[in-house]
Amino acid sequence: MNRNFTSGFVASLPVAASVSAYGSVLGVLAAQKMLLWTELLFMNLTVFAGSAQFVMIDMWNPPLPILEITLAVLVINLRYLLIGASLRPLFQGTSLKHKFAFMHLVGDENWAVTMAAYYREKVNTYYLLGSGVCVFIAWCTGTLLGHSLGTAIRNPEVYALDFAFIAVFTALAVSMWKGKQNIVPWLIAALLSIAAEKILPGKWYILIGGVGGAMVEALLYREKTHGTD
Repeated sequence: MNRNFTSGFVASLPVAASVSAYGSVLGVLAAQKMLLWTELLFMNLTVFAGSAQFVMIDMWNPPLPILEITLAVLVINLRYLLIGASLRPLFQGTSLKHKFAFMHLVGDENWAVTMAAYYREKVNTYYLLGSGVCVFIAWCTGTLLGHSLGTAIRNPEVYALDFAFIAVFTALAVSMWKGKQNIVPWLIAALLSIAAEKILPGKWYILIGGVGGAMVEALLYREKTHGTD
């Protein structure tokens, strides 16, 4: 077996434990929304993005708002554009087929583990793959175990599991905070989301707030860079 693959797998075992615990909450909530375990597994295989899957589960009410779910997940996963860009040195000289095959298992946790190792010892893409496989196995194990337990938990709010969605995004937002430069975009995103939630049905406020805040951030960045020319 490739040495880098094994090293990446082993290095990610500590974070895999927390990923599994985090995934068990998603599994419980999925069971409460009456998803079959096969449907949850298919979601894991095709999406494999914790925050996006929490959004999908939260919006999983018949009739399914397919377009809204798709757009919301797209906005949430836009950060992978930056993650992909940061991995460019690691994929230098590899084929497009190689990139597609390895990038699907890239998540926040194994990306962080891999980049730390890359700057320390110049690992290759198989380290990223091994790390991703480790996290993926932990995620599937946690979500499916949680799904099994979820059928026995009639009232998840008693255990505060219904708060998981809010907690996940609060933690995600805090981790992305860069200081006062984020105040204006975040404020605009919040105001747009609140207004959209009052005016439009469904979960469109997620998309409108996300896109609005991103556009403001882009305009401010452009103004800043042009002002320094």
